[in-house]
Amino acid sequence: MFTAASTTHRRNTIPRPHQSGLQEIIETRLWLEEHDWLYRLLRSETNVSPTFRFPDLISACVSQVFALPDAPTRIFRFLGTELVLRSPQTPRRRESMWRNQYQLLQELQRSPANRHPNPKFQLDQLTTACVALCRMPDPLGTSVLQQARLNMVERSQLERLTASG
Repeated sequence: MFTAASTTHRRNTIPRPHQSGLQEIIETRLWLEEHDWLYRLLRSETNVSPTFRFPDLISACVSQVFALPDAPTRIFRFLGTELVLRSPQTPRRRESMWRNQYQLLQELQRSPANRHPNPKFQLDQLTTACVALCRMPDPLGTSVLQQARLNMVERSQLERLTASG
Protein backbone atom coordinates (compact mmCIF):
# COMPACT_ATOMS: atom_id res chain seq x y z
CA MET A 1 0.00 0.00 0.00
CA PHE A 2 1.15 3.53 -0.62
CA THR A 3 1.74 6.31 1.82
CA ALA A 4 1.60 9.98 0.99
CA ALA A 5 4.89 11.83 0.64
CA SER A 6 4.86 15.58 1.08
CA THR A 7 7.48 17.17 -1.10
CA THR A 8 7.54 19.67 -3.89
CA HIS A 9 10.51 18.11 -5.68
CA ARG A 10 9.70 15.08 -7.78
CA ARG A 11 13.28 13.88 -7.64
CA ASN A 12 12.95 13.46 -3.86
CA THR A 13 10.10 10.99 -4.06
CA ILE A 14 10.09 7.29 -4.67
CA PRO A 15 8.62 6.61 -8.12
CA ARG A 16 5.14 5.17 -7.84
CA PRO A 17 3.53 3.13 -10.61
CA HIS A 18 0.22 4.93 -10.21
CA GLN A 19 0.20 8.46 -8.81
CA SER A 20 -3.60 8.64 -8.99
CA GLY A 21 -4.00 7.72 -5.33
CA LEU A 22 -5.54 4.32 -6.04
CA GLN A 23 -4.43 1.56 -3.75
CA GLU A 24 -2.55 -1.14 -5.58
CA ILE A 25 -3.65 -3.81 -3.10
CA ILE A 26 -7.37 -4.53 -2.79
CA GLU A 27 -8.98 -6.41 0.08
CA THR A 28 -10.89 -9.58 -0.65
CA ARG A 29 -11.99 -12.62 1.28
CA LEU A 30 -11.35 -16.29 0.69
CA TRP A 31 -13.41 -19.23 1.81
CA LEU A 32 -11.57 -21.28 4.40
CA GLU A 33 -10.75 -24.34 2.30
CA GLU A 34 -9.03 -22.28 -0.40
CA HIS A 35 -7.36 -20.01 2.15
CA ASP A 36 -5.88 -23.04 3.92
CA TRP A 37 -4.50 -24.36 0.63
CA LEU A 38 -2.89 -21.02 -0.19
CA TYR A 39 -1.50 -20.81 3.34
CA ARG A 40 0.16 -24.21 2.87
CA LEU A 41 1.57 -22.97 -0.43
CA LEU A 42 2.78 -19.77 1.25
CA ARG A 43 4.63 -21.87 3.86
CA SER A 44 5.88 -24.55 1.46
CA GLU A 45 9.56 -25.04 0.83
CA THR A 46 8.95 -24.37 -2.87
CA ASN A 47 7.87 -20.76 -2.15
CA VAL A 48 11.38 -19.27 -2.04
CA SER A 49 13.55 -16.71 -3.81
CA PRO A 50 11.40 -14.64 -3.47
CA THR A 51 8.80 -15.77 -0.98
CA PHE A 52 5.44 -14.76 -2.36
CA ARG A 53 2.74 -13.51 -0.02
CA PHE A 54 -1.04 -13.73 -0.22
CA PRO A 55 -1.59 -10.81 -2.66
CA ASP A 56 0.84 -12.48 -5.07
CA LEU A 57 -0.64 -15.95 -4.66
CA ILE A 58 -4.27 -14.89 -4.98
CA SER A 59 -3.47 -12.68 -7.95
CA ALA A 60 -1.56 -15.52 -9.58
CA CYS A 61 -4.63 -17.74 -9.28
CA VAL A 62 -6.84 -15.07 -10.84
CA SER A 63 -4.34 -14.47 -13.67
CA GLN A 64 -3.98 -18.16 -14.33
CA VAL A 65 -7.72 -18.75 -14.59
CA PHE A 66 -8.31 -15.65 -16.72
CA ALA A 67 -5.58 -16.77 -19.13
CA LEU A 68 -7.93 -19.57 -20.19
CA PRO A 69 -10.23 -18.78 -23.11
CA ASP A 70 -13.34 -19.93 -21.24
CA ALA A 71 -12.51 -18.41 -17.84
CA PRO A 72 -15.99 -16.98 -17.09
CA THR A 73 -17.64 -20.29 -17.97
CA ARG A 74 -15.26 -22.25 -15.72
CA ILE A 75 -15.70 -19.82 -12.83
CA PHE A 76 -19.50 -19.78 -12.98
CA ARG A 77 -19.61 -23.56 -13.44
CA PHE A 78 -17.57 -24.00 -10.24
CA LEU A 79 -19.74 -21.49 -8.40
CA GLY A 80 -22.98 -23.08 -9.59
CA THR A 81 -22.01 -26.69 -9.02
CA GLU A 82 -19.57 -26.76 -6.11
CA LEU A 83 -19.41 -23.56 -4.09
CA VAL A 84 -23.19 -23.25 -4.00
CA LEU A 85 -23.35 -26.57 -2.12
CA ARG A 86 -21.18 -25.27 0.73
CA SER A 87 -22.75 -23.65 3.75
CA PRO A 88 -23.24 -19.90 3.22
CA GLN A 89 -21.89 -19.49 6.77
CA THR A 90 -18.53 -20.98 5.80
CA PRO A 91 -15.81 -18.86 7.42
CA ARG A 92 -13.84 -16.53 5.22
CA ARG A 93 -10.40 -15.04 5.73
CA ARG A 94 -9.56 -11.47 4.87
CA GLU A 95 -6.68 -11.19 2.41
CA SER A 96 -5.53 -8.94 -0.43
CA MET A 97 -4.83 -9.09 -4.13
CA TRP A 98 -3.24 -6.77 -6.67
CA ARG A 99 -5.47 -4.22 -8.39
CA ASN A 100 -5.00 -5.64 -11.91
CA GLN A 101 -6.49 -8.98 -10.93
CA TYR A 102 -9.20 -7.33 -8.85
CA GLN A 103 -10.29 -5.46 -11.98
CA LEU A 104 -10.67 -8.75 -13.86
CA LEU A 105 -12.94 -10.07 -11.13
CA GLN A 106 -14.85 -6.80 -10.92
CA GLU A 107 -15.61 -6.95 -14.65
CA LEU A 108 -16.84 -10.51 -14.23
CA GLN A 109 -18.95 -9.50 -11.26
CA ARG A 110 -20.61 -6.82 -13.39
CA SER A 111 -21.09 -9.11 -16.39
CA PRO A 112 -24.48 -10.31 -17.66
CA ALA A 113 -23.64 -13.80 -16.37
CA ASN A 114 -23.88 -12.41 -12.83
CA ARG A 115 -27.19 -10.57 -13.34
CA HIS A 116 -30.85 -11.48 -13.21
CA PRO A 117 -32.10 -14.14 -13.86
CA ASN A 118 -28.77 -15.72 -12.82
CA PRO A 119 -27.68 -15.84 -9.19
CA LYS A 120 -25.51 -12.97 -8.01
CA PHE A 121 -22.05 -13.94 -6.81
CA GLN A 122 -19.86 -11.65 -4.72
CA LEU A 123 -16.14 -10.89 -4.96
CA ASP A 124 -15.19 -13.42 -2.28
CA GLN A 125 -16.96 -16.17 -4.19
CA LEU A 126 -15.31 -15.23 -7.50
CA THR A 127 -11.88 -15.05 -5.84
CA THR A 128 -12.44 -18.39 -4.12
CA ALA A 129 -13.45 -19.97 -7.43
CA CYS A 130 -10.18 -18.88 -9.05
CA VAL A 131 -8.12 -20.35 -6.22
CA ALA A 132 -10.11 -23.59 -6.30
CA LEU A 133 -9.75 -23.87 -10.08
CA CYS A 134 -5.97 -23.58 -9.72
CA ARG A 135 -5.77 -26.06 -6.86
CA MET A 136 -7.70 -28.85 -8.64
CA PRO A 137 -5.22 -29.64 -11.43
CA ASP A 138 -2.12 -28.65 -9.42
CA PRO A 139 -2.43 -29.50 -5.70
CA LEU A 140 1.23 -28.56 -5.09
CA GLY A 141 0.70 -25.07 -6.49
CA THR A 142 3.75 -25.14 -8.78
CA SER A 143 1.94 -23.31 -11.57
CA VAL A 144 0.64 -20.69 -9.12
CA LEU A 145 4.18 -19.88 -7.99
CA GLN A 146 5.31 -19.64 -11.62
CA GLN A 147 2.39 -17.31 -12.41
CA ALA A 148 3.30 -15.18 -9.37
CA ARG A 149 6.76 -14.73 -10.88
CA LEU A 150 5.28 -13.73 -14.23
CA ASN A 151 2.92 -11.25 -12.55
CA MET A 152 5.86 -9.75 -10.65
CA VAL A 153 7.77 -9.22 -13.88
CA GLU A 154 4.71 -7.64 -15.47
CA ARG A 155 4.24 -5.24 -12.52
CA SER A 156 7.94 -4.32 -12.62
CA GLN A 157 7.77 -3.57 -16.34
CA LEU A 158 4.63 -1.48 -15.86
CA GLU A 159 6.29 0.45 -13.02
CA ARG A 160 9.32 1.13 -15.23
CA LEU A 161 7.12 2.36 -18.08
CA THR A 162 5.06 4.55 -15.77
CA ALA A 163 8.14 6.00 -14.08
CA SER A 164 9.77 6.85 -17.40
CA GLY A 165 6.56 8.27 -18.90
